[in-house]
Amino acid sequence: MSEAIYAIRGATTVEFDSVAGIDEAVKELFTEILAQNNLTEEEISFVLFSQTSDLKSRNAAAAVRKAGFCSAVPLFCVQEAEINGMLDKVIRVLIQVNHPRKSEPKMVYLNRASNLRPDLKR
Repeated sequence: MSEAIYAIRGATTVEFDSVAGIDEAVKELFTEILAQNNLTEEEISFVLFSQTSDLKSRNAAAAVRKAGFCSAVPLFCVQEAEINGMLDKVIRVLIQVNHPRKSEPKMVYLNRASNLRPDLKR
C-alpha cells in the first residue's frame, strides 16, 4: 500500500442543467471522495473533470473552486465523447494523488452515476 502515485475516480449526475445543480453535485462528489479516502488537498497532484455535452451552465472545475476546494491544485475540465446510449447529465472526476496510500482507494459514484460502476456498489 505504499505506492506514491495513484488515482481515484468518481462520478455523479444532476437532474437539470443549472449552475446551482452543478455546484451542488460537484461539491457533494468532491467532499465524499475526500472523506472516504481520508485525503487532504496537499496530497492531490491534479484533478481532471469531464462532463457530458448536455451540461453547459457551469464548468465542473469552476464549481469545485466555488465550493472552496483546490485553490492551489491544477484543475482541468473536458467534454465527454458523445456515445449512443450514454448516461446523460454526468460529471466524472479523476484525481491524481501523490502520497503514499493510507488504504485501498475508494471510488465514489453518486446518484444515477452509480449505474456506471455496478461492481463498486456496496
